Amino acid sequence: MSEDETMPVAGRYSSVLRYVRETPWAILPETLAVITDLLRYRAGGDRLSRAEIAERIGPHAATKGIGAARAGSVAVIPLQGVIVHRADMFSDVSGAASLDKFQARFREAMADPGVGSIIINIDSPGGTVAGVMEMAAEVLAARDTKRIIAVADTLAASAAYWIASAAGEIVVAPSGEVGSIGVIAAHEDLSAALEQQGIKVTLVSAGKYKAEASPLAALGEEARAAIQARVDEFYGAFIAAVAKGRGATPAAVRGGFGEGRVVGAAEAIKTGMADRIGTLDETLARLLGRKPAGASAQGLVPSLEVRRRRLQLASCA
Repeated sequence: MSEDETMPVAGRYSSVLRYVRETPWAILPETLAVITDLLRYRAGGDRLSRAEIAERIGPHAATKGIGAARAGSVAVIPLQGVIVHRADMFSDVSGAASLDKFQARFREAMADPGVGSIIINIDSPGGTVAGVMEMAAEVLAARDTKRIIAVADTLAASAAYWIASAAGEIVVAPSGEVGSIGVIAAHEDLSAALEQQGIKVTLVSAGKYKAEASPLAALGEEARAAIQARVDEFYGAFIAAVAKGRGATPAAVRGGFGEGRVVGAAEAIKTGMADRIGTLDETLARLLGRKPAGASAQGLVPSLEVRRRRLQLASCA
């Protein structure tokens, strides 16, 4: 039995909360704030129902038990909820989407000779940086072998957009949003709260920087600079990956792809962040050579024309 399994529940969630505070995230800031609050609540020994968690996280919580689906030669793989490298305990507080499980489904579809196209069905506010750049690189390499389309149905934000940008085509639902290209890290200073409770903490550590980001003390300028450097490093990798996947320059991505904000479907097409507007059903029907019921004219924006406009924008950046 591992140490985590023998540790009391409150202690385990305290460890997860500490991980969240120390980890750079590619996620909507408001979602990260909710996750932190939920973990703090759980670490206190309280528990919320799955419905209560979904209510706080929003409509982008992962749907438990859903795996890859198959329609003819098209595999549809969901990427829904907060993206975490290995979900584990996060599933209890955020409806997390386990990146390693998504990767396994993706590799199965790539290895299946009966699968000619892959749709990544995305509804996610983003997640941790860990594992995302590797997954995006894998999708980018695979799109030369099979047709890969990412569908924002209805949100592909931050880490989710990082992965989506590696697909050969990005489709956004008419009411969908994409973007939030950025990296964020949070530090909580609990020293004042502890002092009000009459608790005085003395940190004893070895190693010059071992305790520099402890939540039990104020964050010093040197520690802040170190955290900022990590955030900047991941942000640079994020920008470079999106630029490569979308056929744009890093400058065009940095200054014209929402600048950290999510954008709606029309703006995504205009800036080159996506290729066409359409639903998941329309995209699936298009790949299968069928005409979907109630197909929208918006969903018929020519992908090649959009790519041409995107390259023009990139050349002017």
